[in-house]
Formats: sequence, structure tokens, C-alpha cells
Amino acid sequence: MKFNQFVLVVLFMIIGTTMMNGQTIKGVVTDENGQPLPYSNVVDKTTAQGVTTDGNGNFVINVKALPITLIAKYVGYQNKNIEVTSDVTPIVFKLDPNNSLDEVVVTGNRSKVRSVLNSAVPIDKLYSEDLKSSGQVTFDKMLAYKIPSFNSSSQAISDATAHFDPADLRGLGPSRTLVLVNGKRKNQSALVYINDTPGKGEVGTDMKSIPFSAIERVEVLRDGASSQYGSDAIAGVVNIILKKQTNFTEVSLTSGVTSQGDGFNFGADLNSGFKIADKGFVNFNLSYLDQNKTNRAGTPGKDDLFGVAANDPTWGDWLSKNPDLGMNIGLPDSKMGALVVNAEYPLSEKTTLYAFGDLNIRKGTSFALYRTPYWISDPNNLLHAAGTTYNGFQPTFNTDVFDNLGSVGIKSTVFGFNSDFSLTAGSNKVDYTVGSTLNPTLGANSPTEFNVGGYTFSQLVGNADFSRTFDKVTLGFGTEFRREQFEARAGQSESYTGSGAQSFPGLQPANALKKDRNNVGIYSTLDYDVSEAFLIGGSLRYENYSDFGDNFSWKVNSRYKLNNNITVRGSFSTGFRAPALHQIYLSNVQTLVSGNTISNQGTFNNVDPAVIGLGVPKLHAEKSQNISTGITFRSGPNFSAALDFYHIQVKDRVLFSGEVGFDGDNSTTNPVESILIANNITSMKFFINAVNTTTKGVDIVLNYKNLALGGGKMAFSLASNIANTKIDGQIATPAILKANGYDIFNRKEQGRILSARPNTKVLLGTNYDLKKASIIFNNTYFGDVTWQHATDPTKDQTFSGKIITDLGVAYKFTSTISGNVMVNNLFNVYPDQIDTKGDVVTDLGGRFKYPWEVNQFGFSGTTFSAGLNFKF
Repeated sequence: MKFNQFVLVVLFMIIGTTMMNGQTIKGVVTDENGQPLPYSNVVDKTTAQGVTTDGNGNFVINVKALPITLIAKYVGYQNKNIEVTSDVTPIVFKLDPNNSLDEVVVTGNRSKVRSVLNSAVPIDKLYSEDLKSSGQVTFDKMLAYKIPSFNSSSQAISDATAHFDPADLRGLGPSRTLVLVNGKRKNQSALVYINDTPGKGEVGTDMKSIPFSAIERVEVLRDGASSQYGSDAIAGVVNIILKKQTNFTEVSLTSGVTSQGDGFNFGADLNSGFKIADKGFVNFNLSYLDQNKTNRAGTPGKDDLFGVAANDPTWGDWLSKNPDLGMNIGLPDSKMGALVVNAEYPLSEKTTLYAFGDLNIRKGTSFALYRTPYWISDPNNLLHAAGTTYNGFQPTFNTDVFDNLGSVGIKSTVFGFNSDFSLTAGSNKVDYTVGSTLNPTLGANSPTEFNVGGYTFSQLVGNADFSRTFDKVTLGFGTEFRREQFEARAGQSESYTGSGAQSFPGLQPANALKKDRNNVGIYSTLDYDVSEAFLIGGSLRYENYSDFGDNFSWKVNSRYKLNNNITVRGSFSTGFRAPALHQIYLSNVQTLVSGNTISNQGTFNNVDPAVIGLGVPKLHAEKSQNISTGITFRSGPNFSAALDFYHIQVKDRVLFSGEVGFDGDNSTTNPVESILIANNITSMKFFINAVNTTTKGVDIVLNYKNLALGGGKMAFSLASNIANTKIDGQIATPAILKANGYDIFNRKEQGRILSARPNTKVLLGTNYDLKKASIIFNNTYFGDVTWQHATDPTKDQTFSGKIITDLGVAYKFTSTISGNVMVNNLFNVYPDQIDTKGDVVTDLGGRFKYPWEVNQFGFSGTTFSAGLNFKF
């Protein structure tokens, strides 16, 4: 009897305990407008166990006991906590967009995470949805329409540059912006921009290689950071953070076309993920993009470059039928496929294994100058059938790009220090094929398509990073080993024999090489929170390169909160940029316009005996000083403002020289002319440390959100960059060249540094959310740019500033299906047309209608696009 009573008591205790501890809580997660956020996370704060909401934002979670605190999380929104004291349900989480100054960032401080407001340097933070709202197709253009100091625009008639589009921060050139992925150094591209475009002579990162659909957010540090991250960070850092979500699969389809019916594009993206043993995660992203060409060529109906009038007795009929001289000038044809993977797995409470990678394949076709029938003949009927009228040909420049990045690492705790050991490998390979062309020297034996060679740049980076906080002091230190390799591959012999393939003679065996170097760096950082309001910090870095020596850089910064709303900040740093291996070793021959002729021009590398014989010194590191000071202000939770001034001096910038050719005196042969004659070219170019620059500017950022209007909420943002760059002192021309009267960096080349990018850019954005609909209205002002004539200032042209207006509407049909339509460049704005002022080379005899050597926003005109998004 007693035993039975004991059993009953135990059963009642078990049942009672279960009833007391087993609580079921139901609820829903929505955005600020009450629209459900499907597949968001709801987590028990105590146990960190959680659930995922369904397609309508609903959740059911079982907890052991009440009261309890639940946390709702969704990418792009602020986390929200609710304390649940009873089982009365449903619980409603309303999440606000995560666009305040209090957002946490990981860039700019290698030891301690801080918020945008608490950072001592200016940082922008953009989520994937922010990028998407720009309406642009590629990641680099999205940044250009969201970050005022970031520049990128499409190029035309520029060989492989048309497929990369040079991008930079603060107008300092692509080489001086460091790109990270998940905090790890991204490899540079294999391409040197050697055509007449912004960024000429620079080496950048292939910003098109990572699809925006794989990106959770982007953090842009607008301050010198060489002492923290190493070479290339003179202008700042772009840190791309990959997605981690595992809650749903997202499929996006987009398509667009210009108002002229060309430039059709189609994109498809799939992002998904899964958990590993309820601990780790794998997120993967598949992307495809097909972009068709556009054409905005001039239609002169005559050819001033070759002196052929519209009424020419021989060619007048051809000109009337081909007023555009056969040209195709605009966006290239391209196709892109990409796979991105991001994964983590905790091995223990203190140790986590992680890995991520990106694989990108692109194929593109751009165009060279059209070979009119009076320029190049086809007597052997290679490009036209016998008995038909010969109309000339436009060579194609076909580019195959293969970019990949992979990183694996382990985060743990070592002797009380947070540690991060990683190994990152990346490479960019580009192969060239020139089609629809011929080699006149080979006659009837000439192919019409040529493999003209290619380039590869690769790197292997090992990192060991440590950090620890001791009360008010946070200490960080680490080391980095990097091995870089640059390879140039020769083309088929027919591509460079004799006069070579028309438009691009192939790389010759003499141009082919494989060079590498090693670099070892060590760094330390120290932050001291003197008080809650006052922060001071600094960093030191030492680097040693196997090919040119060592460098020491440092930084000090501080931030002070005057009160809860106003913060002042400032920094001073030294920096450096190592000359790229490409810039040291690149050599080739190109067909370009020189004066009033079209001829072969040679690029000689920096270690070539011919260049050394002219007194051109060995390349060495650029050095910089960066001063910035700013103030941030906020009023309540909805308004914030930031104002930052900067002053950047760069010493010994690496230049790609202008054309150095014949001096016009046929009675003598100077040292340069001896080189030209020996190599059967009309001019030569080379890389040299030869100029000092000073860039001054100001960044302004204003944000206002959650303005109640007509049953919805409106948000405003105003961001602006105003900058100016000048050249300090004289160009460092080698003595031999100066003695023979050569100007190695003329006014036109200087203009690429001074005025090829807008010195002013203003972004004014408005978002209005009303229930299931969102309206996007953006205005972007691109300031004027100036093209400088090589020798005659009276022939300079300033292209006036323009406003580009974008209008878009997004609509949530259901909690899992949404759509959007967008009109970019609503009012069909184009740059000013070229005014040659009598110099026919300025527009290549009327072939170019709009500027290309200086650039604001391209010249595609209005583009219509639409998209559908599915979550399941």
C-alpha cells in the first residue's frame, strides 16, 4: 500500500513538474508595417534554442518554464527581445529595419566589435536589400549608386577593361582600395587597366566576381587602414560579409532592357542553406547573369580621322549606308555564372571551424575600332565572300574570366586570447581571343580568330590573429604571410607575326613570364576606453617584401562622446601600397590611336634593360598620410547625421606613362627612337613612381526614418562626397628622357588623376512603405568631369553634372512571393556630347558621341527592369 502510494506521489510529481515546466508559446514575427517576416528566427535567450517561423511569420516554441525572454531575429532588421510572463498568446514581434547609427560593424577594428556610432572612423553599412534597391545589375554599380565616394562606370572600346570596369574610393584609383571577404584579403584581378579609361595603369579587384545575392551586408571603411590590413588600403576598405541563413530557400529572377530596345539582361539567383547537427551551418548561392550589348556610337556620316568626306567619290556611298562608321560602342555582351559557399561548425564551446569560397566564370565580347574598307582591305576574301561588296569589319575582343577564392580557418581561445588561424587562396585568370579580324601579313593564310594570350594573378595568404580585452584595454596582434604570382601567357604565333592581328597583336614569347614574391607582415592594435565617452587607439604594422624591401606604417585615432547624441572623432595614419607584380612585369603591344595615326604601341616592363637604360628606376612602394576628422549626431531613434573631412597625401604614385615616341627630328636618332625602331613600334610606355598627390574632401551622410505618412512610413537619406585632387610638385621624369624633351605624363594623362571621376556626388533617396507595397525614389547627382587635352588647354572640355533619377515599386503578393519593377535613369539623361574643338582625335573622327576617357555614369540611357522573388 505504501509502495503504491509512493508510486502515485512520484507520478503526480512528474506530471506536475512537466505541466509546470512545459510551456508552449505561439506568436508571429512581422516588419514595422505588420507584414509577416517568413523564416525568421525566434530564440530562447537562456538556452539559445530556437525555432524558425513559417511562410506566414508564425512560430510555436516550447520552453521549460516562465518567465522567459525570447529574441526575434531577421537579416536586415534589428533584433527584438520580449519577456514572456504567461502563456497568453500570440506574441507579436514587430521588427524595425536595421539602418541606425548603432549598428554593429566588424571592419576598422581588428580587436573589438563596435557600432557605427562608436567607431573612431567613418564606416558605411549596406544590406543586400539596400544594394538591390539601387536597381543596378552588378555589385560594383550597386555600390556606386549607394556610396557617394565609390566610383564605377562601364567602359567601351577598351579591350578587357570593358569586362572589369575600374572601381575606386575617393577617386584615388582602383589600386588603393582593399577588398575583403569575411574579413580576409580578396585577390586582385589579373588585368592592368592600360587603355584610355579612368584608372589607367591601375590594378584593381574584380568587383563583379561576387554576386550580390550571396552578400548579407557590405561594410565600407572610408579611412586609411594600411597599418591594420596591409597594402592597398590607402583610400579605405570594402569588406563583403557573406550570408549565413539556413531558414529558407530564396529564388530571385530579374530582367531588364533599355528604352532603345538593347542591353537586354536576365539574372537568376538561388540562395539556400542547411544546419549541420543543429550546431553549424552551410549557406550556398548560385547565380547566373546574361547581359546583352548596347550601342551608342556617333553617326558623323564622314570620317575626319582618315580624312574621308561624306561626299567622297569612292566611299561616299559606303558612308551614307554606314553613318556610324560601323561602330558598336556601349556595354559588352557577357554571361556570368557563380557559386558561393559559406560555412561554420563549432567543434566545442570555444572552437569553431569555418570555410567559405567563391567560384566565378564570365565570358564576354566587346568590340574594337571598326576597320573601314578604306582602312584595312580584305583581298583574300577572309571576312567577306568573293563577289560581294566588302564593308570592312569590327574585331571582337572575347574575354574568358575565371575568378576563385577559398578560405578555411579555425577560431578558438588560446591562453585567454581570442584567436583566428586561416589560410586563404585566390586567383583571377583572364584569357583573350580576338575574332572577326585578320593578320594582313599572313595574307590568305591568316586565321580570322586568334588566341592572343592571357594573364593570371594568384595569391596564398596565411593569417594568425589574436585579441583580448583587459578591463578598459583591448589588445590585438597578428601576422600575415602572403605569396603572390603573376603569369603572362603568349598567344598563338599567327597573332603576333608581322603586323599582328588587327586590333590586338597577341602577346609574344618575349612577353610571357611567371613571377612571384613573398611578403611577411606583423601588426598590433591597442584600444583604450578611457571612459564610456572617451576612446583612444592605435595600430602598428611592419611588412617586408622579397622584391623591394620593407615598410613601417602606423595609425592613431580617437572618439569622444560629447553627450548621448553628439560624437566627435579623428584619426591620423601613414599607409603604403606595394607596386603590383603586374605593374612590375607587364609588357605587350597594342594597336591604339597616337596623334592622327593608328599604330602599334609597346608597353615595356619595369625590369626591361631598355627601360633601365633610359634611367627609369626600380618600382618601390607608394607611401601616404591620411588625416580625417568628423562629427556624428542623432536625434532620437530616427534621425542621424555624420560629417567627415579627410586629407590624403600619396607620395611616389606608380604611373603608367604616356606615349613616348619619335621626336619629329629625322636627322638624329635619340635613345628612345633606337628602342622604337628595334621593336617596330611607334611609341613606348612604362611604369614609374613619378608623382605626388593631395586629395581633400568631405563626406556627408543624413538619415531620417519612420516618418508616419498616410498610413505608411517614409525614410529619407542624403549622402554626399565632395573632393579635390591636385598634383604636388613636378613629374619625376628620368634625366635622359627630360634631356631629350619628353613629357612622360602629359596633361591628358594627368587629367585621369585629377578630373576623370566626378569631384562631387550626391545621393538623395526616399523609401515609402505602405502595407504590402514599397516605393523607391532615388536621385543621384554626378558632378562634372573634365577631359584635358594632351598639349592644348583651349581644347579641354568639361562635361557638366547630371542628375540620374530612379523609380521603383516593390510589392509583397504573399508572405513568400514578392515582385518589383524599376526604371533606372527615368528621364533618359546622357552625358554632354563631345566637342572636338577642331581636334578629330578627341572623338576619333566622330566615332564617339559621348565621353569615354572621363566618365560619370555611362551612356545607356533609361533602363526598365522587373523581378520576382520566392521564399520557401
